[in-house]
Amino acid sequence: MPVFEYVALDPKGKNRSGIIDADSAVAARQKLRAARNYPVSIKEVEDAAPTRKAVRGISIPGPFKRVRQRDVTMMTRQLATLVGAGFPLVSALDALLPQIKSIAFNKVLAQIKDSILEGKSFAGALSMYPDTFSALYKNMVNAGEASGTLEIVLEQLADIIEKQQDLQNRIRSAMAYPALMTVLGSIMLVLLLVYVVPTITGIFSDMNQVLPAPTQFLIAVSSLFKSYWWVLLVAVVGFLLAFRQFRKTVKGRIFIDKLLLKSPAAGPLLKKLAVARFARTLGSLLANGVTMIQALDIAKNIAGNMLISEAVDTAAREVGQGQGLAPALAVRNVFPDLTIQMIQVGEQSAELESMLKKMADVFENEAESSIMSMTSLLAPILILIMGVIVGFIVLSICLPIFEMSTLVR
Repeated sequence: MPVFEYVALDPKGKNRSGIIDADSAVAARQKLRAARNYPVSIKEVEDAAPTRKAVRGISIPGPFKRVRQRDVTMMTRQLATLVGAGFPLVSALDALLPQIKSIAFNKVLAQIKDSILEGKSFAGALSMYPDTFSALYKNMVNAGEASGTLEIVLEQLADIIEKQQDLQNRIRSAMAYPALMTVLGSIMLVLLLVYVVPTITGIFSDMNQVLPAPTQFLIAVSSLFKSYWWVLLVAVVGFLLAFRQFRKTVKGRIFIDKLLLKSPAAGPLLKKLAVARFARTLGSLLANGVTMIQALDIAKNIAGNMLISEAVDTAAREVGQGQGLAPALAVRNVFPDLTIQMIQVGEQSAELESMLKKMADVFENEAESSIMSMTSLLAPILILIMGVIVGFIVLSICLPIFEMSTLVR
């Protein structure tokens, strides 16, 4: 069904703008008048459902058409409230459409509503938009429809997405200051080497004495930056592009994920985050009636690490042959010992779902504590590094001046 962007006057004469779905512009005007709004202008919105467009065979992302997870979370919680209050699913979606400000998301929801009216299930309609709704979302909705507990499932989904977003926001906030210091420090260093240092060291060119080794080294580095900055820029951009292409290959992802997990600083943190995502996803799926094999197949794609995904895939095959989840996950020796122990206790006590959720909380809290500790140390380390570099530059400039003053005496 087409979606229209409108400007209308409400009964009090105030301007209102929004989005409405209707079969045609005439039907949209009638729908607005039925709601006691008087249309001023109506314009059909272009198809916003696809998130990528192809140009000469190359897939280019459309950032302005991408649906934000924050909008999905808000819609999910509102939909859970309406369905829990007794609204039929189509009526609930119809009531939500005017409140969705994102044109792309409004178009997606309107087409989902049309698919449901045509006879598809809610989960089937969601599967048409994998870039907007994850496999976890679709399978939990499918389980909710099958068990008649859709409103409960939607509430749980909103909680899961909100916790993931909250953790991501805290990580970004913690890393913002060190990242800003790194960028500004690098810019200032390049400006010093390209503009300031050559101007000051130019006075040493007419000296008939040998310059100190630190000064010679500084002049060489400054000349390199000044003469070949474009080569360095091309090299950095080329390395980033090559790394991006390598990261897209299966071997590249395995190599990089293995390297990251083995790194002493980032490895433990990344493992905690991956295990937390895996545990929360698996626990939510099992709690909503998804079978263990199917839940493991979904959860392995949520971890965000190829080594952990391969370990889960191996565990799924072992579980399919009748083995318990804890010993199956212990085969690859990727998961922390605490994970295996908690899962084993959960299986023995028949409370695996709740144990997985507790495990996710534990590892998320540990990951957040680790991030705060790392960032609290990272800022002073960056300041120390920049201080050492600037101190070396000042010393390299001052050494010849000190020698000149000694010769004058």
